[in-house]
Amino acid sequence: MAGRRELQEINAGSMADIAFLLLVFFLVTTTMDTDLGLARRLPPPLDINQPEPPPIKQRNVFVVLANANDQLLVEGEMTDISELKEKAKEFIANPDNQENLPSKTVINVPFFGDYAVSKQVISLQNDNGTSYDLYIQVQNELAAAYNELRNDLAQNEFGVSYDFLVESKDKAKVKAVRKIFPQRISEAEPKNINIGGK
Repeated sequence: MAGRRELQEINAGSMADIAFLLLVFFLVTTTMDTDLGLARRLPPPLDINQPEPPPIKQRNVFVVLANANDQLLVEGEMTDISELKEKAKEFIANPDNQENLPSKTVINVPFFGDYAVSKQVISLQNDNGTSYDLYIQVQNELAAAYNELRNDLAQNEFGVSYDFLVESKDKAKVKAVRKIFPQRISEAEPKNINIGGK
């Protein structure tokens, strides 16, 4: 009878190296989805010694109310979300210097010279029961209003869109455009809002 053959061992020493290389490969080549947030500047901490800010004229405030039934009241009128951006753009720009829209102050802006800038503020008030979906839609429409105005201004002045200026990191021109159309959205603490007696 022939002698028994012993089973050969498999050399597993390099298996750990291969596993490590595969792990590194997948970590390097995989892209991670990044969550995008809303760019908002929070108010500074309340300072007791700080004087009261000057009152804002009512004509300079664009009031947007969203209730628990996901209804919008814009400047006292029931409004569909699809109309919000155009109303906001007209308010922000006040192209015809109407008396019921924001007043303007002439300031010197690099690349533009003396320019009449609107004193607009958008006041957003949500109900405790407002859906997150409506809240995000309202934020998107208001941000889109500013972005469209900025894009139009940059296109007319520089021949490129505002988005292109941001992507190409042309900070001086981006700052100038933002000076003309500063994004001023004020959000009050949520409370119960009744629209139309509901």
